[in-house]
Amino acid sequence: MSLLKRVLIVSGSITAAAVLAIAAAGVWLWNDATVNTAGAEPFRTELAIPPLAKSRVGPDGTRVFDLRMRAGSREFLPGRQTPTWGFNGDHLGPTLRAKRGEKVRVRVRNGLPEPSTVHWHGMHLPARMDGGPHQMVPPGGTWTPHWTVDQPATTLWYHPHPHGATEKHVRRGLAGMFILDDDAASRLPLPDRYGVDDLPVIVQDVRFDGANLAEDRSLIESVGFLGDRTMVNGTLSPYREVRDEAVRLRLLNASAARTYAFGFPGDRSFALIGTDGGLLERPVPMRRIQLSPGERAEIVVRMNPGETTVLRSFPQDYGDAFQQRLNGGADTLDVLQLRAARTLRPSPGLPEALADQETPDGSDAVRTRRFELVMPMINGRSMDMRRVDAAVTRGTTEIWTVTNADGMPHNFHVHDVQFRILDVDGRRPPAHLRGPKDTVFLPSGSTARLALRFDGPADPKVPYMYHCHLLYHEDSGMMGQFTVVEKGQRPSAPPVARGHH
Repeated sequence: MSLLKRVLIVSGSITAAAVLAIAAAGVWLWNDATVNTAGAEPFRTELAIPPLAKSRVGPDGTRVFDLRMRAGSREFLPGRQTPTWGFNGDHLGPTLRAKRGEKVRVRVRNGLPEPSTVHWHGMHLPARMDGGPHQMVPPGGTWTPHWTVDQPATTLWYHPHPHGATEKHVRRGLAGMFILDDDAASRLPLPDRYGVDDLPVIVQDVRFDGANLAEDRSLIESVGFLGDRTMVNGTLSPYREVRDEAVRLRLLNASAARTYAFGFPGDRSFALIGTDGGLLERPVPMRRIQLSPGERAEIVVRMNPGETTVLRSFPQDYGDAFQQRLNGGADTLDVLQLRAARTLRPSPGLPEALADQETPDGSDAVRTRRFELVMPMINGRSMDMRRVDAAVTRGTTEIWTVTNADGMPHNFHVHDVQFRILDVDGRRPPAHLRGPKDTVFLPSGSTARLALRFDGPADPKVPYMYHCHLLYHEDSGMMGQFTVVEKGQRPSAPPVARGHH
């Protein structure tokens, strides 16, 4: 009995010590999970503005661009060269710009040591030109998609989409903006001088491991990789001097997993004028705008002579305190400092009306589909390159009900179309979600109903994607495929491109 007592005491002591160690580790992880850079960024580097991509117009009127994916290096940290990937340079890529009605052609060359793709996020175009995982470009290879721009003025972007490796390719620096113009938007009195009062703001969070961009994610980060600071247009600790009363910021969340709640200190008001797919019907005054990975927003900020303000990401509500703290919702990040000159050029006030909406209202929907998001699946199935999950009829409208039934945040992106959000959790969406969208954020337990019209062209052999745009989730299998077909036509199993991981 004496021996048994000693064994029980020792076992109990070991168990108690283990419990205390686990509890201590949990407290440490909980306390260490929050990032706060407010007031800590020195803002010592002038914001880089991606150059407008050079183009040429061919004999048939087609605007032709050239993009080359390549490896390189950049000095983000003083005296240290960081290995990177980029388009036409060492990191990120130039801004492509085209006008509604123009025919465009992009000659994509892969100078990387592995296969990749270039997806035109938010663009309405044929499935064969979409740049999804079925349009792989091998090392040394060339791919030349072409299409006619047929959508309103908006801020889009381009990035790789190789199945299973999208996060790695984007985080190493393969991303850029694609701005579309149209005659109606050009007539509006909006800030429109690129790089002057109309600024691209490509936001990514990063963490450095020595001189290298860290790629490991914490085991507690169920959304994927979260960095401990941000950079804009590839610039760490950026500032921008502005010389106009009104400045247009084209915000792009190009991060792998982090969702931002952008605003300014002191609850400064700004005007939201555009979402993923184009301008709103009218400007919306706001103090915060939430953007999950892949989402865009165009905002206009009015400056006073000689003042300084900071674009900041504030804490946000994920509906779950545990997920909020461990997946970035409790973080505060200083992103970009704006410094106003002592004398500012006058800017006109914003117009009361901006653009008519072209997204469907759902009244003529012919079908409703349901999508349930539970990591790493949609509707209980992980991505299969050979399986078509849905076939939609060209020219019809559908309502897609998307539910996050998981215990973590997700979002939902649909290729080719811009949709209208009909309601969120049964309620009319707030004003900032009433514009054209291609990506919607879904906190745990939430549901959004989307109205989508599929204008084609039909192609029963080549699918588009729908997926969570948190890239770790996407790479893990939270993706499905749909084809656009003519009435009565059946899809065929798509061939799998070589070079997939």
